[in-house]
Amino acid sequence: MDPQALNRSRDLLLGSTHPLLVTHVAPDGDALGSLLGLGWMLRSLGREPMLACSDALPRQLDFLPGFDEVTVQPTGCFDLLVSLDCSDPQRMGAAGNLPEVEGLPLLNIDHHVTNLRFGTVNVVDAAAVSTTQILYRLRPLLGVELDERIATCLLTGLVTDTRGFRTSNVTPEVLRTAAGLMEAGASLARISRSGLDRRPLGAARMWGAALSRMEVADGLAWTTLPFAEQRVLGYDPQGDTGLPNMMVNIEAVQMAAVFTEQQDGRVEVGLRAAPGFDVAGVALSLGGGGHKQAAGCLLPGPLGQAQQRVLEMLRAELARQRAAAGNDGWHPQPG
Repeated sequence: MDPQALNRSRDLLLGSTHPLLVTHVAPDGDALGSLLGLGWMLRSLGREPMLACSDALPRQLDFLPGFDEVTVQPTGCFDLLVSLDCSDPQRMGAAGNLPEVEGLPLLNIDHHVTNLRFGTVNVVDAAAVSTTQILYRLRPLLGVELDERIATCLLTGLVTDTRGFRTSNVTPEVLRTAAGLMEAGASLARISRSGLDRRPLGAARMWGAALSRMEVADGLAWTTLPFAEQRVLGYDPQGDTGLPNMMVNIEAVQMAAVFTEQQDGRVEVGLRAAPGFDVAGVALSLGGGGHKQAAGCLLPGPLGQAQQRVLEMLRAELARQRAAAGNDGWHPQPG
């Protein structure tokens, strides 16, 4: 990570009094953990940050300290805009595009390989497993002591973005970071239970319906979540990444796609890849972003057309990656 960018980010944060912190739409554990974690850091320094997210927060993360203080519609006078865990400015939604922030310095803190470096200062490290890992490194430069609240938020990002430390980018440094956060009071058991395993009844019913119509062919698995069915089953897709994660773990599946129809007809596409494969390029070409093994995008409907468009691209990309690797099956597992 660029030391100069870290120092400039420190100067921006310490020089601000009323910063606006924004994380991405459809927030997950790293998005909310980084938003709240930095918020607590700045409050400990006497700053008055406002925390915002344009979408509703996933209820399984309501154990995080400060959960109820995040606003959908920020108002006030700000002197700095901080984008957290957003690969491009559109991911901030309406909360990051207010007239009040026009012309303000923009601090972009993120770990997505597809990040567009859109900030005045960009603290972007694609090798980091989560944006909260970057904040853990930034914390000493701000002169902030770890407490249980900060540690809980930062560990949540680490746990959820590595699926419980099971992804191929988990290193000894990541585990040492987790240990330091646990020593500061964060509960790994509680975070894992709530952030990874806890699901509302509507999600279980929706998963059952989606899995019953799932199709698998030549290493690719996919399914759909029509909006009408979501309403009948009481399903709220906000923050629910468990279904595509489950599908990509099916034997002989190298890529998985879940197509979630929105109320306005648009289609949220969740993409996953097995170790050794990459779906980030497909997501980026469709206006989205993410990581090699977990990415996504938002497309215009109707649902069937969006599905056909993405599946054609995934089939071509899967064939290309297999050819580049010199085989037609699994790549070797790293390590």
